[in-house]
Amino acid sequence: MQISYVVKVDTGELQLFSFKKILATAAFALPLVATTAQAAGPVCEIDRPVVFAGLDWDSNAFHTSLASYIMQKGYGCETDSIPGSTIPLLNGMARGDVDVTMEIWPDNVTEALAKGTANGDFIDLGINFPDAVQAWFVPKYLVEGDDAPAKGLKSVYDLPKFKEVFADPEEPEKGRFYNCIAGWGCEVINTKKLHAYGLTEDYVNFRPGTGAALSAAIESNIKRKKPVLFYYWGPTWVLGKVIDDLVILEEPAYDKATWDALSAEDDPTKVTKAVAYPLSRVHVYANSKFAEQAPNLVEFLKSYETSNATVSKALAYMQDTGGTTDDAAVEFLKTNRDVWTTWVPAEVAERVTAALED
Repeated sequence: MQISYVVKVDTGELQLFSFKKILATAAFALPLVATTAQAAGPVCEIDRPVVFAGLDWDSNAFHTSLASYIMQKGYGCETDSIPGSTIPLLNGMARGDVDVTMEIWPDNVTEALAKGTANGDFIDLGINFPDAVQAWFVPKYLVEGDDAPAKGLKSVYDLPKFKEVFADPEEPEKGRFYNCIAGWGCEVINTKKLHAYGLTEDYVNFRPGTGAALSAAIESNIKRKKPVLFYYWGPTWVLGKVIDDLVILEEPAYDKATWDALSAEDDPTKVTKAVAYPLSRVHVYANSKFAEQAPNLVEFLKSYETSNATVSKALAYMQDTGGTTDDAAVEFLKTNRDVWTTWVPAEVAERVTAALED
């Protein structure tokens, strides 16, 4: 049924309009209002950019890119970062120059954290990833399977029995252990461990000339399924490429007193006892005033949690593609929706998803 009525216009002529036509005109106008409201987007809780600590290593840069994208697209915030190293930026967070630091390694900045927390300058928002790892590794293909050349190798104390498997090209009567670069802290610790585990007679303590040489040796040997025994750490792109193919050799369980004694001894030949590296938990911290001003952003950051494997694979993506940390963040968001959508409310997740599809 169509309802019509007559109106008189300025010309004096009678015009017939239908109610149906008026409804159609109104229906056309309504989506314009909705589109305008949607285009306006969410309003950030603070009227300035959220400032991140631009710490000078890739994993922190990846987390900063990831958190920034979610804040920008999901919460309507602008973001920025200040480049630098840990202590200066931690002091900056205490002053309020920096709002958020995505990677705080508590074992490395114990005194500064204790001071800032006691003063109420910043707060711990929880664990970003709980399993930053340092260890001695061998590939699975060496130890798994009936025909594996090092079948039965599980512990550092088993290594003397398998030195022929890891034969050093220059001293073939010994195995080769790939240590860190000379002068790095990990090189010093690993050298002490070789003495503590009684391996110096059976293994060459091989120190590559550069970090790139170490990573290249690991990657190339594993690609060719060759024997390789090495120390490495994560999250890193190296572990991101090969983490699923590796086994960690067992060491005595971490004990702080033994670790402290091991670290304090200057002469490696005097070290008789060693333990596994401590498993590091890496935290997110925020300036206290920022936390008060932006409770919704803080809730997101409290829920933010990744893993060593996740971050290592993101770094491997950058290595393989030549991409930036921003590229890696977008790739993570596209391929790990089941993870990051648990960090944010549904409407935020919808906005981020829409941005990824543009």
